[in-house]
Amino acid sequence: MANRPKPAAAARAAMAAAANVTRGLEQVLTTVTEPGSKPDGRKQRWEKHKLARRTELTDGVIAAVRDLGADVGMDEIAAHIGVSKTVLYRYFTDKSDLGVATTVRFFETTIWPRLTEAISDDLDEFTLTRTVIGVYVHAVDNEPNLYRFALASSPTSSPAPAESVRLVSQLVMSSMVLRMAERGSDTTGAELWANALVGGIQHVVDWWMTTRTLDADQVVDYLTMMVWSAVVGVTAVEGSREAFMAAPPPLPEPASADPGSTDAPSAEAPSTQAPTTENAGS
Repeated sequence: MANRPKPAAAARAAMAAAANVTRGLEQVLTTVTEPGSKPDGRKQRWEKHKLARRTELTDGVIAAVRDLGADVGMDEIAAHIGVSKTVLYRYFTDKSDLGVATTVRFFETTIWPRLTEAISDDLDEFTLTRTVIGVYVHAVDNEPNLYRFALASSPTSSPAPAESVRLVSQLVMSSMVLRMAERGSDTTGAELWANALVGGIQHVVDWWMTTRTLDADQVVDYLTMMVWSAVVGVTAVEGSREAFMAAPPPLPEPASADPGSTDAPSAEAPSTQAPTTENAGS
């Protein structure tokens, strides 16, 4: 068996593969190029300045939302930063654009570094699974005002920009492929599984942040239960779709149906309240 690659190498490979996405998150949102136009140096310098100024203002928005709450308006945000509302509209088209930029910045500065650090650690698979889920759940839980501001400003049903979700999916897929390949497993489904995991967890957290029916640790545990069960099932068939479909694992029998259990009621035992043959007709 080949030497196991270090998890840190997996994280570096994932980050290298996704570097263009990382650098392009804000550019995708801020740079508009007219069809057929050729870039010139002066325009590129302006775009670079605009991006830097937009990032600076976004950091100010994050501070304002943390201090003033999720329902803060554009006038209050501008006053908290110390600029006019006209300046904000020079760099953000509307509050929706501001919400997306805030979410992207929070992802870049908080969630992404924590995820890459977790995957870089030399953790066993179960601990890694729970740690990655916990990073996202607790990051959102610790910033409810930012989350609600982004959700209220989002043009979609979720505050997470598609590019950010794609970046996390790439990171998860790279780690998944590395760990499956060292076992000699089929990695054909890795990209699909990574997207299903990331998208599913994202939607669960979106739902949970609006209902708050569980605490953060419960959410992490229940998500880990579901995800780890899937990991065990995939690993049991070495990632093979054919092997799984040929013999899908059966559901375990309920504990109460175990014939060896002393707590299980016996189907053969007569009720103590049932009438006997002698007095049934009396």
